[in-house]
Amino acid sequence: MLAYIVRRVMGLIPVFIGITVVSFFIMHLAPGKPTDAAAEMSLKVSLQARERLNQLYGLNDPIPVQYGRWIKRFARGDFGESFQDGRPVVRKISERIPITLGINLLALLIALGIAIPVGTTTAARAGSPLDKTVTVILFIAFSLPSFWLALLALNLFGIHLRWLPVSGLHWLLSDRLPLWQQWLDLGKHLILPVGILAVGDIAIYARYLRSSMVEVLEQDYIRTARAKGLPNPIVLYRHALRNALLPFITLLGLAIPGLLGGSVILESIFAIPGLGRLFFDATMGRDYPVIMGMIVMGSLLTLLGNLIADIAYALADPRVRVEGSRGGA
Repeated sequence: MLAYIVRRVMGLIPVFIGITVVSFFIMHLAPGKPTDAAAEMSLKVSLQARERLNQLYGLNDPIPVQYGRWIKRFARGDFGESFQDGRPVVRKISERIPITLGINLLALLIALGIAIPVGTTTAARAGSPLDKTVTVILFIAFSLPSFWLALLALNLFGIHLRWLPVSGLHWLLSDRLPLWQQWLDLGKHLILPVGILAVGDIAIYARYLRSSMVEVLEQDYIRTARAKGLPNPIVLYRHALRNALLPFITLLGLAIPGLLGGSVILESIFAIPGLGRLFFDATMGRDYPVIMGMIVMGSLLTLLGNLIADIAYALADPRVRVEGSRGGA
């Protein structure tokens, strides 16, 4: 098992390097420079001042030279300083991680808590009116754009009904409230963004689990378990669901990057100061160090998710390890 993990990790290293090379070059091929954004903010910035900024940031150097300088700093654990405010990129990202991680993790847990019983129930009653009705609802939920759904929710619950706040994470004077009211205020602010994130995840996970469960329920060992007189809940949740979750592991592994980078649009709509909002502002301002820091974090999480999925698959199915050993040989 250790040899399998080592091979997988070693195979991810050139993939990560390739991601950084392609991302760095594409980022610099996009129109505009950080100095252009600075000039737009102040009409007093002359061409000479803009050129001095280009020299200060090293933007006049060839792109391979800039990449080599960046990769050397990255090897030391230094992502550089932001072009916008001069703060270290690592500090700016670390300040936003708890917000984005908390929102996306809460949405994922809610989605799994709803999708697993829904997917299992519809698979057990495949072809029934309940299954067809739930399938239509899930397809509609999956096809709804998150930004459009967010705008509708803001208009209905925030503007017309005035039940929920429409932006931020706290009321302006929430620090004057007792602790329990501060938590209540935070919960009210999270209902809309977390709920909208969960809607899309529920549709994906429930449909995926249903398809997997339908295949498992047609296996011979399920028929044998039912022929022995086992109760239907035990057959579904103890025997069928355990095996149906094996392909589900891959989907959950791929969801890891989304925990920190899957809410860019919603954070912008709801004015939430998370990683998504940081990435959006950095892209609009051509803040190259912050953009590369976010790309590196996202690519590492994606590769980590794939690695975790592979390891979990190997633990659940020994044939994966055997085939991997033969492939390495």
